[in-house]
Amino acid sequence: MKQVLSSAWALLLGMGLLMVGNGLQGTLLGVRGEIEGFSTFQMSIVMSAYFLGFLGGSKLAPEMIRRVGHVRVFAALASFISAVMILYPTFADPIAWALGRVVIGFCFSGVYVTAESWLNNASDNENRGKALSLYMIVQMAGIVTAQGMMLLGDPAGYDTFVLASVLISVSFAPILLSISPTPAFETTKPMSLRRLMDTSPLGCVGMFLMGGVFSAQFGMSAVYGAKIGLSVPQISGFIATFYVGAVVLQYPLGWISDRMDRRALILMVAAGGGCGALLGMVFGGQYVLLLIAAFLVGGMTNPLYSLLIAYTNDYLEPDDMAAASGGLVFINGLGAIAGPLITGWVMGQGVFGPSGFFLFMAALLFALSIYGIYRTTQRPAMPMEEAGTVAPMYPTATPVAVEFAQEYAIETDQEAQNESDAA
Repeated sequence: MKQVLSSAWALLLGMGLLMVGNGLQGTLLGVRGEIEGFSTFQMSIVMSAYFLGFLGGSKLAPEMIRRVGHVRVFAALASFISAVMILYPTFADPIAWALGRVVIGFCFSGVYVTAESWLNNASDNENRGKALSLYMIVQMAGIVTAQGMMLLGDPAGYDTFVLASVLISVSFAPILLSISPTPAFETTKPMSLRRLMDTSPLGCVGMFLMGGVFSAQFGMSAVYGAKIGLSVPQISGFIATFYVGAVVLQYPLGWISDRMDRRALILMVAAGGGCGALLGMVFGGQYVLLLIAAFLVGGMTNPLYSLLIAYTNDYLEPDDMAAASGGLVFINGLGAIAGPLITGWVMGQGVFGPSGFFLFMAALLFALSIYGIYRTTQRPAMPMEEAGTVAPMYPTATPVAVEFAQEYAIETDQEAQNESDAA
């Protein structure tokens, strides 16, 4: 752990500040949109635009890095993010916000690709798992911290937007001033979506559905909280609880996954998340029960991302896992673009109102569980002794981070096999 911190502390510190800024702007826009009188569907377009930009950035950022290098890409994209943060309150218009969200989504994706490839280069076989865990913890801690910082300013003014911009501007200083060498950048040619779907239908369908669920959480939870009349502190606590649940249950579910039929666990976790969403839908007016629902939904759905990647890897050769990562993230990104749009439309229907936020997530999670049950009739379960290790991963990951996690899983499995052979 000391080795990881000594070689990558600047990167982890910078990423932590970036995640605070990112988490802050998502919540802030949801609250400010209600103040400005934007409709639910207008806000859904604004929130969806982030994921459109994110998907584009994950495709184009690797070529940018190859052409001008990690440092220049990181600095340029972070500068654009900081600038857009300041422009949000200046141009309080849904179209302007949507365009800004496309830019910010693109830039954050590029920043993540840069940072994750850098972190992967800074780690080795001995500490890759610790580096990956630290990176995941920093990401979630940043988003949770951002919710507390919502209380430092008035969402109706400029202060909180300026704070987010400052955090982004400061975030890349430790990295640019670090003496750590920049790595060479390489990416793997992605596997075709047809082949990926043939290899793991459940993995592909699950990743698409989880894209919708996660983008609804990340993009529309503040909009939901504002629509039902929660105060700013209550909205912050509500959103933070999603990510606290993710951190608390990620590793226990991963541990269980290595000791039971992974497909069965995916079905149970999806159904558990769906029940949590139904709880929020029915008892959303009671704040304590709303927090319990958020904990269950966040705690179940975020680990599903790792479980679905690991499940897909179980049916791939090690040499194909890196190629599959790009396709899985792309499928997840398509679902993420659609998630806020559909959520906003459902929330705008008089029959459902704001509770459509939880209804949408419940429908996707139960759909995954039902489809998984169907898949059990089409293919026998993978024997536990042949299944690989689950590497922790959150839905904010780019293909680089997924490759990073897969390298760790492969190395862990090889070490376990070597120990078994030696015994």
